[in-house]
Amino acid sequence: MSSVKKTTKTFSSASASHYGFRDSTPFNKTYTESYSYFRGAGLGSGASVTLPVTAVTVNKSLLAPLNLEIDPEIQAVRIHEKEQIKTLNNRFASFIDKVRFLEQQNKMLETKWSLLQEKTTSRSNVDGLFEVYISNLRRQLDGLGSQKLRLESELNNMQGLVEDFKHKYEEEINKRNECENNFVLIKKDADGAFITKVELEATLDGLLDEIQFLRQIYEQELHELQSQVKDTSVIVEMDNSRNLDMDSIVADVRAQYEEIANRNRAEAENWYKLKYEELQVSVTKYGDNLKSTKAEIAEHTRKIQRVQSEIDAVKGLRSNQEAQITEAEERGEVAVRDARLRVKDLEDALQRAKHDMARQVREYQSLMNIKLALDIEIATYRKLLEGEESRISAGGSSATIHVQQTSGGGGFSSASSGFGYGGGIGGGIGGGMGYGGGSTITKSSVTSVNRSRHF
Repeated sequence: MSSVKKTTKTFSSASASHYGFRDSTPFNKTYTESYSYFRGAGLGSGASVTLPVTAVTVNKSLLAPLNLEIDPEIQAVRIHEKEQIKTLNNRFASFIDKVRFLEQQNKMLETKWSLLQEKTTSRSNVDGLFEVYISNLRRQLDGLGSQKLRLESELNNMQGLVEDFKHKYEEEINKRNECENNFVLIKKDADGAFITKVELEATLDGLLDEIQFLRQIYEQELHELQSQVKDTSVIVEMDNSRNLDMDSIVADVRAQYEEIANRNRAEAENWYKLKYEELQVSVTKYGDNLKSTKAEIAEHTRKIQRVQSEIDAVKGLRSNQEAQITEAEERGEVAVRDARLRVKDLEDALQRAKHDMARQVREYQSLMNIKLALDIEIATYRKLLEGEESRISAGGSSATIHVQQTSGGGGFSSASSGFGYGGGIGGGIGGGMGYGGGSTITKSSVTSVNRSRHF
């Protein structure tokens, strides 16, 4: 820590005129103190501007004791001016502190502005990368959409094939049902033919039994006739005077019965053979129809099994494709949702950065406005002080003594000067500037006494 202390003292006196006026000139004293304290590291320099000491001429006639009286009004004016100058000096010191603080804030804001510009540039690169990533995701989404359309077209084709196979399957089922119905009808016909065959066989057995019974009857009657004929022939031989040919009669009867029996046998055999042949033809026909029906049923069964396996395969393919489509849609939705979240985060971050930048720009503008107002006020005070100096320089002369004590170094200090003139008006300016994280404390006090004349 370094400190600089400057003390400026001004003593001035004036002589009274010898034209009969009563001149009461008090002893003028201007006392100015300026303290500057600096903390922190930085380049420091100090300068002090001092007016040259004017030559003082002493009139011996003025060495006579003077009637020095103090006017209360002048004392009040002096105190008022003293307080006013103190207030102005304190305000000036506070303005200097504000200017220094505003310059530090300006530097800090400029640094932040440059950093934000760099961050904005890098963020724009990141935005470009995210735009490329989003464009890639959109291309992937478009590819997934085209793939979805292609899979939907394939699914529609598969659904058409499935519908065709369903129609074919239904047709085959209808054919199978029709064949089963035909088989049932043929089976009924075969059962009826078998029953008819059994009935015909039973009828044939009955006819054979009847033929056998008729044959036995015929043989029995023939035997009885023969026995009767034999007895009759014996009687004829004994008493018959007529010549009867019984052998021819018996032969004729036998021939007639044999002819009847042969004719009945032939008719029965022909009828039996005819019925048997009809039954054989019916059985053969129905057997062929049954075999063809069984073959058709087996073929339809194989076709149904093959179509069923194809339908199962198509259903499995459809389920796999639907699962793939669902998975692709879910992946696309997740990717789009993730990309939207990232874009939203980037937009929020960009919006926050814009708000921060706008706020900092507003703060910077407000600080610049404050700085401009302070510069205007400082310029006004400078003009006032310059006008005061010009007015004082027209009033008289004074002797100025500067005492400067400096210890240490490591800061930046402004000049300190004091002016005093014989007119009894003095002014002092004290200020300090410091950089490097330091602060400046300035204490200034100026006392001036105006000149008064009494007639």
